Amino acid sequence: MACGAAREGKSDTAALELLPSAPRKMNESKTGGSQNPTCVFCRKNDDCPIKYGEKKTNEKWNLTVHYYCLLMSSGIWQRGKEEEGVYGFLIEDIRKEVTRASKLKCCICKKTGASIGCVTPRCKRSYHFPCGLQRECIFQFTGNFASFCWNHRPVQIITSNNYRDSLPCTICLEFIEPIPTYSILRSPCCKNAWFHRDCLQVQAINAGVFFFRCTICNNSDIFQKEMLRMGIHIPEKDASWELEENAYQELLQHYEHCDVRRCRCKEGRDYNVPDSKWEIKRCQCCGSRGTHLACSSLQSWEENWECLECRGILYNSGDFQKAKKHTLPNTNVGITDCLLEESSPKLPRQSPGAQREDLLRQGSKFRRDISTLIIELGFQIKKKAKRLFINKANIWNSALDGFRNQNFNPSYTIEIAYVNENDHFGKEQPGSKQEFLSLLMQQLENSPLFEGSLSKNLSLNSQALKENLYYEAGKMLAISLVHGGPSPGFFSKTLFNCLVYGPESTQPILDDVSDFDVAQIIIRINTAATVADLNSLINEYYNYLELIGCLRLITSLSDKYMLAKDILVYHVIKRVQAPFESFKQGLRTLGVLEKIQTYPEAFCNIFCHKPENLSTKILSDLFTVHTLSDVQALGFWNSYLQAIEDGKSTVTMEDILIFATGCSSIPPAGFKPTPSIECLHMDFPVGNKCNNCLALPITSTYKEFQENMDFAIKNTLRLEKEENSHFIGH
Repeated sequence: MACGAAREGKSDTAALELLPSAPRKMNESKTGGSQNPTCVFCRKNDDCPIKYGEKKTNEKWNLTVHYYCLLMSSGIWQRGKEEEGVYGFLIEDIRKEVTRASKLKCCICKKTGASIGCVTPRCKRSYHFPCGLQRECIFQFTGNFASFCWNHRPVQIITSNNYRDSLPCTICLEFIEPIPTYSILRSPCCKNAWFHRDCLQVQAINAGVFFFRCTICNNSDIFQKEMLRMGIHIPEKDASWELEENAYQELLQHYEHCDVRRCRCKEGRDYNVPDSKWEIKRCQCCGSRGTHLACSSLQSWEENWECLECRGILYNSGDFQKAKKHTLPNTNVGITDCLLEESSPKLPRQSPGAQREDLLRQGSKFRRDISTLIIELGFQIKKKAKRLFINKANIWNSALDGFRNQNFNPSYTIEIAYVNENDHFGKEQPGSKQEFLSLLMQQLENSPLFEGSLSKNLSLNSQALKENLYYEAGKMLAISLVHGGPSPGFFSKTLFNCLVYGPESTQPILDDVSDFDVAQIIIRINTAATVADLNSLINEYYNYLELIGCLRLITSLSDKYMLAKDILVYHVIKRVQAPFESFKQGLRTLGVLEKIQTYPEAFCNIFCHKPENLSTKILSDLFTVHTLSDVQALGFWNSYLQAIEDGKSTVTMEDILIFATGCSSIPPAGFKPTPSIECLHMDFPVGNKCNNCLALPITSTYKEFQENMDFAIKNTLRLEKEENSHFIGH
């Protein structure tokens, strides 16, 4: 499969210029300086090889291009040798193509410079390469390097769909609907293999043409042909893992550990003495299990030994003469945790949502109501239920155990059962899902995974990183939103922008720095009055600046701003790169991150802002009234709400909502079921959080009504807080 087949002179050459070590006579774009030149075709300064190809600047001619923008332009051909011009495209030809494109208006962004046209006859659509990505056009990096608009792009035709339930993407293992769309592709050789387009593209760039193949059957020819037709870019390069230094060093190490149930060696399981009974013999089938000769009663090294896993396979096969298949050793780490933790550090995955930023800002037709968006995400939830057993005094660990359970599927309906570890009878009490999610989000906000007072950023916690808690936190947040949980409301704008547009496109501010000492360093640098003062500060903080890689030569006083910016970017973004990537992967659960990146304006409100304060009108409209309710009690209820709003009660509107539903605010997707009110002949109110029902007492006077309401609500919430604080204190 030659991905670099000529297109009337065009070629997709040598590693598609994605190898960082590939020598070039072109100069790299300077991303660290003040200049960030724009591509002459798309007029964007983004430097993202995954989306736009490598960005190159010819300083002699002051010309910058994205490789894909150049390659896909309709009116230019490669007439020079590879080392001539830009990738073999002559400078004069590039200028002619830019002139031609300047007369064509992009049908998407309505700006001139649309150098790419749909190849379908009679279709007059022209567009920039980034705009085409935003509108889900398809670009074929093979043959004639054709491009197709959204109306004429090739599609995968499935004759029949026998899949009733969601299936996992065979790369990232997230569940997807098995319906071929622009974002979802099916393998041409394995009918039960489905993929995210993003997952396929990242795998193709990492694997290259020599290793990119179907993940199920290992077919390459049929698979690559179909993926090229559907616009997957397969570079002619070695696989990224083969380019890493000492990538296979661990293969040179022998396994030396005794894995039998009862090791008899007093020196421990790792003790290995050759030519003795304490020599470790490895499994002859898989080589990933071992035993001391004495621990398995082996008389000599020549005797064969199989571990339990391999032995079970051999005995169950019924044919001992066949070649023995290797099995993977048992492990406590789930396969999804291994594959979803993070992508290759060299080629990070990027969602197409980040590519839509400019388009989203242009028209109101892309602005969607947040409740509608979350309800759409909720369509993934199946009727099949999964019960989580939650210790209300230990919400975080209970949730962590439940979500990490191998039988847990985030698309199943969640049921909550509260348990008490001090209850020796093991009684279960039905719990409110929305109350559980509300408590979980409070725990997440106050956890050491985040730092800051009101607007929080990710912290750097090595223990949490080791335990994969950042991934779990992102996963919890995604599950909470889709299953009707509350607004997070504690993200900083910087953290949100990093998730949507990428860290490389985000500039932090001083408020993002929670470390007082670091903030003081930045302030002192920004307020330096002379170059001498600035150099004095650099000498004072020399060790720190050297440690974080922010030392720079000072030639003028204005250099202080770049120095302060470098410190900001390091402390807020680069320092927490590993936690951020892990958190982002968790947030991909149920497609939440992609939805956020597609509609950032809608999600920004619930991620970066607390919900509006409750009022009498909001609560009155929120609760529906049962038809047979007592008229006088309802009158007392309305007067009670007004008294709270006027500050005549120690109870707050939020207290009432917590008492009735377990939530302190209205979730973005609303309550399910809808909160309701009923009036009963009793002394005190009762809140049923499972049904979101508030039972009001029927009293003879308003004073008695208010006193009973205040007493019940205040004491109920106080007891719940004391139970939680008692656990935290221990």
